[in-house]
Amino acid sequence: MTNSQIRIGFVPEHFSTPLHFAQKYFHLDAKLIPFPSGTGHMITAIRAKEIDIGIGLTEAWVAGLGKEDIPGDGGYRIVGTYVETPLCWAISTGSERADITSVDSLKDSKIGVSRLGSGSQVMGYVLADQQGWLSPSSAPYSDFVVLQNFTNLRNAVNAGTADFFMWEHFTSKRYYDSGEIRRIGEIYTPWSSWKIVASTALLNAGEKGKPCPQLMDVFKKLDQGVQYFETHKDEAVEYISTQLDYSAEDAREWLKTVRFASKTEGVNIEVIIKCIYILQKAGVLKEGDGVAAEVKAEGMLANGLAAQFPE
Repeated sequence: MTNSQIRIGFVPEHFSTPLHFAQKYFHLDAKLIPFPSGTGHMITAIRAKEIDIGIGLTEAWVAGLGKEDIPGDGGYRIVGTYVETPLCWAISTGSERADITSVDSLKDSKIGVSRLGSGSQVMGYVLADQQGWLSPSSAPYSDFVVLQNFTNLRNAVNAGTADFFMWEHFTSKRYYDSGEIRRIGEIYTPWSSWKIVASTALLNAGEKGKPCPQLMDVFKKLDQGVQYFETHKDEAVEYISTQLDYSAEDAREWLKTVRFASKTEGVNIEVIIKCIYILQKAGVLKEGDGVAAEVKAEGMLANGLAAQFPE
């Protein structure tokens, strides 16, 4: 592993812009592998040893490691923070779905998700918890319809295969503007939205007791990419509006809402503990299994990184 090019999984959306700048201007020596279907797919890939590092949604990484039946050592650890601000999940339905008028209409409906274990599924439970739909005797939705990607999700709510889905606001906005789908609400993550994970194989590849040099180089180059992003907003808008699926106007509006981590290395354990507690309350993770959230959170993090480099 240490002599080969590192492989980084990422979601090819506007949030990937600092990663693009890190490679373009600061010689990030990595193969960037896009995962348009999101973090759930990256979890599968990192466990299959197809990627070494993943940049994805906090709730999906935490849910992936918080399950009681995770294989082996779980395949990865949370090692860094990419985005400090919460994520706005827009709640969408089909443009002609007259039967769906508000979030209240969604109880017992079919929710479209990219993959089981993805942020789109996890936030479905968080929404149900906020709306008071959780019950020990019944599920909040009649079905979780696995649809892989954003295109399939949009098609499904118009065809009636699914009744609604949740995806990031600005990624969805272009399709509200075109009339392809209709927005019925939103929900924010109660935590900083993007984290960085590394495979346990990568973490074990370095000299014992010392950070992996390749991982540390990724952190350094990401920090430089974030700094460049912060000081070259016009270039960021140009890249997002020409290479990704956003208008320049939406890109500028998004820039007002997002704050990337100035130091990507390390994780605030309190963020992970809060995420665990909320996911337990929402029914994504089991409660009362005898494992305290603090202990579980520490097990999700690479040894030493969280303590040395808090958010």
